[in-house]
Amino acid sequence: HPSVNMVSILSLPLPELSKKLRDGSLPPEHVFYAYVGKALQIATETNCITEYLEESETQLRKASPRKPGLLYGVPVSIKDSINCQGYDSTLGFIKNINKPAAEDSVLVQVLRRQGAIPFVKTNVPQSLISYDCKNIIFGQTRNPLLYTRSPGGSSGGEGALIGGGGSILGFGTDVGGSLRFPAAFCGICALKPTGNRLSKKGVISGVLGQKAVIAAVGPIAKDVESLALCMRALLSEDMFSLDSTVPPLPFNEEVYSGTQPLRIGYYETDFYTMPSPAMRRAVRETKQLLEDAGHTLVPFELTNVDYVVFNFCVRGLFADGGVSFVKKFKGELERGTTGLFFWLARSPNWLKTVLSWIAKPFAPRFSAIVRSMRTNTVDEVWNLHNEIEEFCHQFIAQWKKLNLDVMLCPMLGPALRIGYPQKLTVAVSYTMLYNTLDFPAGVVPVTIVTDEDEEELKGYQGYFRDWWDRTLAKALRGSVGLPVAVQCVALPWQEELCLRFMKEVETL
Repeated sequence: HPSVNMVSILSLPLPELSKKLRDGSLPPEHVFYAYVGKALQIATETNCITEYLEESETQLRKASPRKPGLLYGVPVSIKDSINCQGYDSTLGFIKNINKPAAEDSVLVQVLRRQGAIPFVKTNVPQSLISYDCKNIIFGQTRNPLLYTRSPGGSSGGEGALIGGGGSILGFGTDVGGSLRFPAAFCGICALKPTGNRLSKKGVISGVLGQKAVIAAVGPIAKDVESLALCMRALLSEDMFSLDSTVPPLPFNEEVYSGTQPLRIGYYETDFYTMPSPAMRRAVRETKQLLEDAGHTLVPFELTNVDYVVFNFCVRGLFADGGVSFVKKFKGELERGTTGLFFWLARSPNWLKTVLSWIAKPFAPRFSAIVRSMRTNTVDEVWNLHNEIEEFCHQFIAQWKKLNLDVMLCPMLGPALRIGYPQKLTVAVSYTMLYNTLDFPAGVVPVTIVTDEDEEELKGYQGYFRDWWDRTLAKALRGSVGLPVAVQCVALPWQEELCLRFMKEVETL
């Protein structure tokens, strides 16, 4: 399309682009081909796309501006695990190839009704339970900002494509940080809503039927305003009628556009994963800016995060001792990646108990992980669910006692080197906490790694001074210039307040 000014189209932020599409001043095909061209370039550089959705061209031809939806003519990208009719949702497993989805997920149906055009599916790590982005079908996805770095995961293809400018709005899922890692690592924004604010019907999860750690589906984009526009479009009658389990809560404009000063809790560390110097600085500087802007900042004391990680997250995800998870990998493992985890999952309980006991004095974290990988009885799983509920009520009570509106938290960063996330599953503590609590949490990039941060990192030892702490220091080295984000958190069902806080942080 020689007449298409790609550069000016690609530079438009989503709210402006969608306005021009709706009022007819930009033809949808110009926008579509501009993004297809850019997506192709980013895919060549980062290996982030798994499928091109050919129907998108048919949808484009049929698009009618008569009653345009909020996302009329906007090309959107979709994570591999979100069903699109006629296409595979592989989750990176060979056994799922050539098993096209019979119908669109509710999310995709609502997007289409709002006029959006899903045009590509994006890469994920095998099984989704990872924050890297590599599988044996499509290979490794790279970070568009630095090819030796991971784009994060499991919505890594989305992070790379949007971070590189090849898509303006994308959708992923998050069970431990799977939307927030890619956004933080690629220097963009994402929102993990409360687990059931957006429909998960037709979205395939990494561990089926698991209820301890709550997964959510959510948007990822360049800026907060785009996420808000997307939530406005999705929280519509269409969503509520297509999936009656989603509470009929339309987007609350009043809360999002509020201007009254906020009471903001904050912490610099969870005392489990020691923050990198840049992470700590990101929280400090953001706190300072928020105070200068008239908000009240209140220190929040996090306790027992190690207990949450081992007993709620690891034990919750793998309550069957990891048996069903490992079964999926049968015949699908690359040589040399069978790893400790798979060996553990296949070991009997007595062996795990003995191993945990032996390792306790010199490797307490390893010992705790082995212990939490035991196979649970039904009674134990029920007790676990009850304990998580109690924990959630206590956390909210502490929040209410301080009379907080929202919370400012660290976000793991900068992007780790490729291959390191799978060695550092322990570092998901900052994000996974909010899947266990089922609070909405968003990520906003606020700074970049400086030479001073890099210098300070040389003294990084971590809280446990074990193999994981040493490995994390290695994974973070050589990151000058890479983005670092913070996490913005609100109470359940308060997505609009979460977005308002994110907007505040982004503006400052």
